[in-house]
Amino acid sequence: MGILFIIALVISALLLLLVELFIIPGSSLAAILSIVCLVWAVAYAFINISALAGIITLVIAVILGSLMLIVFMRSKTLDKVALTEDVASTVDRTIAANIQVGDKGYAVTRLALIGNADINGHIVEVRSASGFLNEKTPVEVIRVSDNEIIVQEIKNS
Repeated sequence: MGILFIIALVISALLLLLVELFIIPGSSLAAILSIVCLVWAVAYAFINISALAGIITLVIAVILGSLMLIVFMRSKTLDKVALTEDVASTVDRTIAANIQVGDKGYAVTRLALIGNADINGHIVEVRSASGFLNEKTPVEVIRVSDNEIIVQEIKNS
């Protein structure tokens, strides 16, 4: 009866590892339960049968787990679930090319250093040079580079 219980625990541990790899990857719940089953099987073998049975259980579990992972890595299953599509889209920089230093507008979103602003009637992504700015705050372009538009708040005098 004890050997059947150990076999059931080792098989459960391996199945839970497969569940972690294939069905719910990243959740860690199945992996934790797999480790618990494996430790329980080895501990049960050491305590209730003998030290030799515990060592044999541990060796068999490690060998079966390693074989299972090797078969998993060599199978085409990873190719079926892997993301292989290339991203060919680019950011449209034509609107940003029309924006010059000194242009004025207002923040459309809260500029938590980066946000969107309406400049010359175009919504563009901007970076705030003067810290956090609330939406609808008037802004002025102080620098335009290849990758970003830097704005600052227009202070009312």
